[in-house]
Amino acid sequence: MSRGSGSWFVRRGSGPCGGPTAITAADRAKMEAGHSAKEGTSLEITFLGTSSGVPTRSRNVSSVALRLTQRGEIWLFDCGEGTQHQFLRSEFKASQIRRIFITHMHGDHIFGLMGLLASCGLAGNPQQKVDIYGPPKLHDYLQACRRYSQTHFSFPIKVHTVEPGRVYEDDDFEVTCALLEHRVPAHGYRVSEKDRPGRFDVKRAQGLGIPPGPIYGKLKNGEVVTLPDGRRINGKDLCGPTLPGRSLAYCTDTVFCERAVELAQKVDVLIHEATFAHQDAEMAYQRLHSTSTMAAQTALLAQANQLIMTHFSPRYAPGNAIELKDLLAEARSIFPNTVMARDFDTYPITRREPAALVVL
Repeated sequence: MSRGSGSWFVRRGSGPCGGPTAITAADRAKMEAGHSAKEGTSLEITFLGTSSGVPTRSRNVSSVALRLTQRGEIWLFDCGEGTQHQFLRSEFKASQIRRIFITHMHGDHIFGLMGLLASCGLAGNPQQKVDIYGPPKLHDYLQACRRYSQTHFSFPIKVHTVEPGRVYEDDDFEVTCALLEHRVPAHGYRVSEKDRPGRFDVKRAQGLGIPPGPIYGKLKNGEVVTLPDGRRINGKDLCGPTLPGRSLAYCTDTVFCERAVELAQKVDVLIHEATFAHQDAEMAYQRLHSTSTMAAQTALLAQANQLIMTHFSPRYAPGNAIELKDLLAEARSIFPNTVMARDFDTYPITRREPAALVVL
C-alpha cells in the first residue's frame, strides 16, 4: 500500500498476535533490485512498541528498530519492557543489534534494555558488540542492574552519555541529538545518511579508452585523474547526479518544542509521539507530552516528508469516546502525509530520485 509521496510503503497482514506481517524475502529482493553497493545500504523502520506508559493487548511499549540491511545491523531506538519478546515475534535476530539509542530514563523506554542485553549475553555470540547512547543516568542504571542481578555479559558493551550535537558518525551516517521538553531530560535523535556520488558510467569510461583498474575507483569518487597519455579526466563528468542521503528523526517524549522542529528539518520521515488527542491538550501540557496536532505542527514546520505517529495513550481504545482514528484525522487536518504506527509495521525508506540535470 502506497504511503504519501511514494517513498514509503508499509506491509500489513495477519502477522503474530494479529499484527502486520514483516516484509518477505521476496519483497525485500524486489525493493533492492538495482540498489547497487555504491548506492549504500537499504533502510527499514519497524515499530516494536507503540503504546505510551503501559502495554496493551495489541501494542507494546516504546521501541523502534532501524534495519541497515546490507550491513546486517539493527539500530534500536528505546527499549521498553518486552522488547525482546517483540524480537521473537519478528524476523529480527537480537544478535544483529549494533547500536541502541535511549531517549530518556522513564520505564516504558528502558525497562526492556537489561533483559535484552542479558539474553544476548546468554546467546554467546563472540562477534557481537553493542554501543548504547543515552542520558547521564543510563550508565549507572545498567551498572546497578548488572551488580544486583549478578549478570555477566559475554560481549563488549559501551555506554555513551549524549549531549546535544553529534553522537555518532561513520563513512555513511551521522547521528545527532537535541534536548526535548519533558519531565526528565529527554533527547530526540536524527539519523542522516551522507550523500553519495552518482552512478559511474562504465561504458562511457571504456569509450574514452580508460583502462579498468584502481583508476575507476578514483573516478567513481569524483576525483580528477591524469591518464598515461596526459589526458586529465574529471570523474564527476562520468557520474550521474549525486544520490541524496536519506534521513529520519525520532522525537519522544516531548511536548511541542522548537528544538524538535529544528532536529527534524526536511527529514524523509519524522517519528513523533502523539500521546494525547487535541481535546486533551491541557493534560499534554501538564505531563509534557504531545497531542496529535502538536506532532503534525512539528512535521509541518520542519517541512518533513512523512509523519509517523506513535506512543499512544491506552485511553483511546476502540469503543471509547475518542479513538485513535480520531487522532489520525486531527493530525491529517494539519499535515496530510501522516500515518499511525502499529506494532510490527515496517516502512522501507527508498532513496529519493536525484534532481534532474539542467542543460543550459
